[in-house]
Amino acid sequence: MTRLSVEVLAADAAEPITSAGHAQLGIAVLAGIAVIVLLITKFKLHAFLSLTIGSLALGAFAGAPLDKVITSFSTGLGSTVAGVGVLIALGAILGKMLADSGGADQIVDTILDRASGRSMPWAMVLIASVIGLPLFFEVGVVLLIPVVLMVAKRGNYSLMRIGIPALAGLSVMHGLVPPHPGPLIAIDAVGANLGVTLALGVLVAIPTVVIAGPLFSRYAARWVDVPAPERMIPQRPSEDLEKRPGFGATLATILLPVVLMLAKALVDIVIDDPENTVQRVFDVVGSPLIALLAAVLVGIFTLGMPAGFSRERISQLVEKGLAPIAGILLIVGAGGGFKQTLIDTGVGRMVLDISEDWSIPALLLAWLIAVAIRLATGSATVATVSAAGLVAPLAADMSTTHAALLVLAIGAGSLFFSHVNDAGFWLVKEYFGLNVGQTIKTWSVMETIISVVAGALVLLLSLII
Repeated sequence: MTRLSVEVLAADAAEPITSAGHAQLGIAVLAGIAVIVLLITKFKLHAFLSLTIGSLALGAFAGAPLDKVITSFSTGLGSTVAGVGVLIALGAILGKMLADSGGADQIVDTILDRASGRSMPWAMVLIASVIGLPLFFEVGVVLLIPVVLMVAKRGNYSLMRIGIPALAGLSVMHGLVPPHPGPLIAIDAVGANLGVTLALGVLVAIPTVVIAGPLFSRYAARWVDVPAPERMIPQRPSEDLEKRPGFGATLATILLPVVLMLAKALVDIVIDDPENTVQRVFDVVGSPLIALLAAVLVGIFTLGMPAGFSRERISQLVEKGLAPIAGILLIVGAGGGFKQTLIDTGVGRMVLDISEDWSIPALLLAWLIAVAIRLATGSATVATVSAAGLVAPLAADMSTTHAALLVLAIGAGSLFFSHVNDAGFWLVKEYFGLNVGQTIKTWSVMETIISVVAGALVLLLSLII
């Protein structure tokens, strides 16, 4: 979604904002975010309702007419769901198909058969990164935890030595690499090129996951030495299946959308002629919608049918894959509404002015804003959509590569120091049988390392390209 030309709320939005305007808008932003944080953390209200109420509060504190605030919020919500919602739905279907067909287990078992000893943490990173491409973070955790616990128990490995690399692989994919919802939302908000963002995201992700995964896990295993909890080893999805898809076919299906999107980005760079037939073809097949749709359709033949699924079961699988993402779509949509309210009240312009007056690099500012919202709300998604809305105007004069780096800076900041207000914190704590202190020393520190390393790499790349 490009930035929308909807009705401007602030009466003087086209004029430079005065210091008084800055002050009022600054208070409005703080008040709106405070309302969201308070509703999520104190009153445990769903993030969709919290973002909706926070958007209305922002408009009210900014002095905008309420009817125009509602129009702005609705426009942003609709546009975001239209731009990102279908992609999230297709990703959810592909992830469900991958899990239920046994394709994920096939990849896990194949890689583990070829790994042992010192290479095991690296194998876990590889598994999590591949499996994590089409899956939401929580789904990936639930899918990989049985593998982590079984490997740690059977191989007599430290749980943290195996678990941290797997979690790092999932988290880095979640924050930096589309087609995950977070990066897609930010790409949508700032108008970045998806193919370029994907390529740079992979470039940043590789050293980040190495440092936060296998390397950090050595220290995490010393700090927290706990056995794999027996009670938390659940049944794997494919244990009830008589057959499952092959490794090559599964891997090809997962990587298909990534290859198509990267091919489009490469063709755009090499040819750079919108009228060229080859470029026009790749612009279609490499668009996120077509790339993910192709992966889902191919997955029916490479994942569903080899597992022995009937047409009826595949249809039911698609339906079950869509059901859990209703809440995610609403949160993403409300985040888009909040973003549009920020822009239309003139907050984006204010951030642009502040970045110029204070001489703060745009990428660092985006990272800091995402960090602040992440710490306050505990939600990487809320941090991403809110930060993207605030810094979107900064991308107006950026090159294609720097707009992509802006997306990655937001994604990196949204992962900073997960703690007790983050659902992921408790998910990891319970599955690994840790106490709060142990979870902070392992999971929270790992998330912080990912955020800082990825943020530093983004800033470094901005100086080179």
